[in-house]
Amino acid sequence: MSEAIPMSRSRTRTTKLVMPPDTNHHGTIFGGQVLAYLDEMSAIAAMKHAGAAVVTASIDSVDFVSPARVGDVLEIEAVVCSTGRTSMEVFVQVHSVDIVTGARKLTTESFVTMVAMDEENKPTPISPVYPETKAEKALFDKGPARRANRHERQQIKHS
Repeated sequence: MSEAIPMSRSRTRTTKLVMPPDTNHHGTIFGGQVLAYLDEMSAIAAMKHAGAAVVTASIDSVDFVSPARVGDVLEIEAVVCSTGRTSMEVFVQVHSVDIVTGARKLTTESFVTMVAMDEENKPTPISPVYPETKAEKALFDKGPARRANRHERQQIKHS
């Protein structure tokens, strides 16, 4: 582990075109397709932060806010917003853009936890993260509460 790293170093962006095979009978993107994008982008952001391979530990929340339709462009952005000893919480937002009208809307938000792995596939320590902007600080400051919520959920026994 070394010196703290700014959140901006992990920021990762991509765009995807929603095509007919990506959609359901309503012509809107499958939730599972969005989840695949979230997982991929979270991994890339986490690897940029950790400088190491990562694995997905949990997807804490996925809020599907509005649908994306065939022909929309998805703008996906991920950033490491909180860190533990070996884990990173990644915030992912997906916006859909109607290319004809230019209308842009929030489609999905999620928090994904990734764990850095060493060459023997064991968790490995990472550097802490720090915010640089007001928006990043808001995400960063609420990280401990989200982490406590994750730990509380893990304590619930399923029968």
